Amino acid sequence: MKKRAIKVENLVKNFGKNESLVEVINGASFEVNKGELVALVAPSGAGKTTLLMMIGCVEEPTSGTIYLGDEKVYEDKWLTKETRKIRREKLGFIFQAHYLIPFLNIIENVTLVPQANGVSTKESEKIAMELLEYFDIQDKVHAMPSSLSGGQNQRVAIARALANKPEIILADEPTAALDIKRSVDVVKMLKKIAIDQDVAVIMVTHDEAMLPLCDRILKIEDKKVISTVLKENEEII
Repeated sequence: MKKRAIKVENLVKNFGKNESLVEVINGASFEVNKGELVALVAPSGAGKTTLLMMIGCVEEPTSGTIYLGDEKVYEDKWLTKETRKIRREKLGFIFQAHYLIPFLNIIENVTLVPQANGVSTKESEKIAMELLEYFDIQDKVHAMPSSLSGGQNQRVAIARALANKPEIILADEPTAALDIKRSVDVVKMLKKIAIDQDVAVIMVTHDEAMLPLCDRILKIEDKKVISTVLKENEEII
């Protein structure tokens, strides 16, 4: 039986007040299990990134409830002042741009997160090397980001997101800057990570060609979130 990684109940997000009030999310409820790769899709401006950032304890909701694993982290207010600690320990973030630090080499970029969590340099380097081998870029450990291709940098960014051994990975359009082949490679990689590492992956995407690689689709429609299960025999054309 799959274990729940995320549970959202009646989540609401508004911006502004009175006449300038804008409703973005109004009563979203859904769950995501460990081992799942879930796509989050919606038209531009419909709140995909906002929803992702609320789950990631970055953007504060207006009301509702958020569970990360068994921990209730939000119920009409943050239930802890340590949201940064939750992000460091439970979550991994991947973005459209890789955001690698340009003056650090590849292994130094990947070891940043575990070292920030108090892991020793030796253990952090061991974790980083295992991840870089997993992504078949172990020969680039001392290279600088500027010397790598876009696809290689994105793999390093994914390795960095995994370095703190998160329960949840939140990916905001991670393939937007890549061609179709590299995009498929990255999404297949995320699917493999979800299974191998037993983590939940939510991926914001506008690319419909990536959807058949996912387990489910979460759609934002009329400010609500609707879940669609994909057929197992669907494949990318």
